[in-house]
Amino acid sequence: MAYTPELSRTHSGALRRIAWAMEIPMTKAMVEIFEIVGDALDNDKICSACRDRSFCNDCLFKKNGGEKLNI
Repeated sequence: MAYTPELSRTHSGALRRIAWAMEIPMTKAMVEIFEIVGDALDNDKICSACRDRSFCNDCLFKKNGGEKLNI
């Protein structure tokens, strides 16, 4: 992993509870959350703001479809 941000107590607690509800470890829950977010957000907006074009083939936002959230 290139960057490991620290979570606040609030966000760590939320992630823990999501993981419990999904009956999976927190690390896997975080991956699932990113997959859901990748599907929900407007990939055109994300891509136009991107500063790392070397990552496009592996990017979550390349494949998303359906209804988008306008962030």
